[in-house]
Amino acid sequence: MNLLTTAAKKPLGFLSFTLHAHLPYVVNHGTWPHGMEWLLEAAAETYLPLLRVLGRLEKDAVPLHLNLSLSPVLMEQLGHPVFVEEFPKYLLRKIVSAREDEAFFIQSGETHYADTARYWHRFFTQALDDFYAFKSDIVGGFKRFHQAGMIEIITCCATHGYLPLLGTDESVRAQIRMAVKTHTRHIGEAPKGIWSPECGYRPAGRWSYPVTNGDGTPIAPPFNRIGVEQALSESDLDFFFVDTHLVEESEAVRSPYPSANATRTPTKVPANPRHRSLYQPWVVDGTYLTRDQEHPTSIFPRDPRTGVQVWSGDLGYPGDGNYCDFHKKRWPGGHRYWRVTGPHVDMGDKEPYYPHEAQARIQGHASHFVHLVYGALKDTLNPSSPPILSAPFDAELFGHWWFEGPMWLEAVARTLHDNPGGIETISGSAYLEKYPRAGIIEMHEGSWGVGGNNQVWMNPETAWTYTHLYPAEISTRDVCSSGKWNDSELGTRIVKQMCRELLLLESSDWQFLITTGAARDYAELRFLTHNEQFLELKTMWEAYANDATLNVHQTTRLAAIEERDSIFPDLDPSLWATRDEKSLSS
Repeated sequence: MNLLTTAAKKPLGFLSFTLHAHLPYVVNHGTWPHGMEWLLEAAAETYLPLLRVLGRLEKDAVPLHLNLSLSPVLMEQLGHPVFVEEFPKYLLRKIVSAREDEAFFIQSGETHYADTARYWHRFFTQALDDFYAFKSDIVGGFKRFHQAGMIEIITCCATHGYLPLLGTDESVRAQIRMAVKTHTRHIGEAPKGIWSPECGYRPAGRWSYPVTNGDGTPIAPPFNRIGVEQALSESDLDFFFVDTHLVEESEAVRSPYPSANATRTPTKVPANPRHRSLYQPWVVDGTYLTRDQEHPTSIFPRDPRTGVQVWSGDLGYPGDGNYCDFHKKRWPGGHRYWRVTGPHVDMGDKEPYYPHEAQARIQGHASHFVHLVYGALKDTLNPSSPPILSAPFDAELFGHWWFEGPMWLEAVARTLHDNPGGIETISGSAYLEKYPRAGIIEMHEGSWGVGGNNQVWMNPETAWTYTHLYPAEISTRDVCSSGKWNDSELGTRIVKQMCRELLLLESSDWQFLITTGAARDYAELRFLTHNEQFLELKTMWEAYANDATLNVHQTTRLAAIEERDSIFPDLDPSLWATRDEKSLSS
């Protein structure tokens, strides 16, 4: 049964969850505390629990219809032989450590902690059973629910490159086109939507490099850039997500664009930007509208009212004193035996975690959330052009950071299903197929980061990374545009790996981790590693371009770098080649 097409009465409004699942490339780049441990934890605590939730909901014919963004680099890692081999070993370590904790607590007379140790034993045993039940293929598990209509899998940029700050249009396009290519290989069909990393957006216009070379000289002259919406539209992506303020602060509104359903008329555009609807999709204006684009890319604004309730550890549900505390763990196993207890409670004062008491809080929070959704949409509920509340979050919030999160998500779906009141869940493309856009808006540059701008990724602590990144992007464009790389197998190997290293350099995770200090040393090391490998490969290319050969050391290094960073096997360097007929660059 395909739940997306199940007949139902006309809804008055919609709730649309979007979970963005992403981790930077960590395979072959460290284990603990930074590296593979991140991927193993997320798989056990977020991805498998979400699959369990989907299985229970499907069994009971309860729709969820969320958008699940699986970043291409995450899909590559979840299918990587190293992960497939290491994940069961990780789960077995967690199972053994839970047994050891139980024995210790029994000997110490701490019967409650012993009960919690048994809880963790069951949890990780279930994870191991589920992993084998899905034939060690987590992406395949999500694909099955996508095909069943429970979820809509959408994509993200190839390595989570932050589009507003990438230095060439070719790099922007390559991040997107490589994403579509990878998504299609894993899921079997092209994505309809995309998560623009960090909800980042930049309009078309004159652009100057925000940093200089190390000697203070300009990296390159200013030039005219395409807008993010054009690059997405060129790849046939129908929608993406932006933060609230980009819609509220949009500077101009044109006459409404025809909706996907020609029989409907878009709602009248309000004159006051602050009153523009956050509960309808909008078409993004850009230079591409002068082209013959029948279905330009649309945006869904993030709802500000409900978001804080879900992600905030201070003001939202995850901060409930009964829920499992993320930070305090018992070593060496790393299991958590304490609850949040209260806001800003010191680690030493955390009280014992009672799983059954935490689970008793979930339904109340789910009901409260549904009430907030009704409150946000109540003034615009109607069957002809129903409003849609877009609720986007990082997927790893659910289960990893907020352990009870997946169960809360399930409770929200069941609450809406069991108490029909005119609001249903829906995916992004399903809404766009049936209902109109509100109109056309022109947005300024921005993100969902602190300050609503680029400051998380471009600041005095991170600017140095761009002095390396921008020349690498320009070099890659030049090499790929020449076409010489395609003359031999060796030339193709060198340039393909140059493109892989550039993609890994472009990951916004490195600047984020540097800025937040969460794993600054690791992020700096990773950026420098990929930059050094890129420069090695560039030197190899220059040697090859001169006499079509490499020395023994270079041949050995090429093979080693290929093995270490073996993602995107179908990478095509022509994605980085200049295309004059579509580029506005000078």
